[in-house]
Amino acid sequence: MTSDLVLRPLTPADEHEAWIAHDELAAEGFDFLLDARRDDWPGYLAHLAREHDGVDLPPGRVPATFLVAEVDGELVGRVSVRHELNDHLAAVGGHIGYAVRPAFRRRGHATEMLRQSLTLLRSVGVESALVTCDDDNVASARTIEHCGGVLQDVVPVASGSPKRRYWVPTGT
Repeated sequence: MTSDLVLRPLTPADEHEAWIAHDELAAEGFDFLLDARRDDWPGYLAHLAREHDGVDLPPGRVPATFLVAEVDGELVGRVSVRHELNDHLAAVGGHIGYAVRPAFRRRGHATEMLRQSLTLLRSVGVESALVTCDDDNVASARTIEHCGGVLQDVVPVASGSPKRRYWVPTGT
């Protein structure tokens, strides 16, 4: 079922479907695309490449890899894999942020996306990843635990739901 899931960078050909996914998740209060402008797709792709390389990062940003999850030619989700933590990420954001489009949930995609993201983090030298989710997001908590996550704590957040903070090994 999820063995065909591939994490890959966005391409120029993904623009239309990526914006559809973005709008779907925006209806739930979540961004599929980060910092994107509808009128500058090539600029957005260049921004993601710079962020991956850690070049010209705005204040508060860290080197990160943004990938989409594709199954059978469709974008089913996305991940943002942060190569290091700053104060905010260490408190509530974590190393990995992921989302699955509503029509593709409950198929194991989130677990496979997280598993592949942990492998990517291992390749950049991170041995244990901080992965967080809203305290009331039972599905995400199960996904993290299925990938070996150990709950460290639940922390309050000034604006929003408390965050569950897990440490997950990135592999051997």
